[in-house]
Amino acid sequence: MSQEIAVVGSPEFTTGFRLAGVRRFENVPDDEKGTDLDDAVTDVLNDDDVGIVVMHDDDLEYLSRGVRQDVETSVEPVVVTIGSGTGGGGLRDQIKRAIGIDLMEEDEES
Repeated sequence: MSQEIAVVGSPEFTTGFRLAGVRRFENVPDDEKGTDLDDAVTDVLNDDDVGIVVMHDDDLEYLSRGVRQDVETSVEPVVVTIGSGTGGGGLRDQIKRAIGIDLMEEDEES
């Protein structure tokens, strides 16, 4: 069974992913993140059809402690954060956590 990608965030953030074909998304306007983001993230984390959740890294600050811990420790679905604070190392660590191996290790040795 193939799983899908879900995107959670502001309508401006999710639009590009929707245009790229992502069908599962949760729009949470910036002025509602303090009250609605926890529920949106929890919904996608509990959806068995979702294999990857994409969020903006700045949105993690809006999450309650419990939901943030769920996001940071989730293996399935894996949560990938992107945005202003995500460097190559951050994405690398997220991929390594998701699949259990470091895909970029060989590249650094070359």
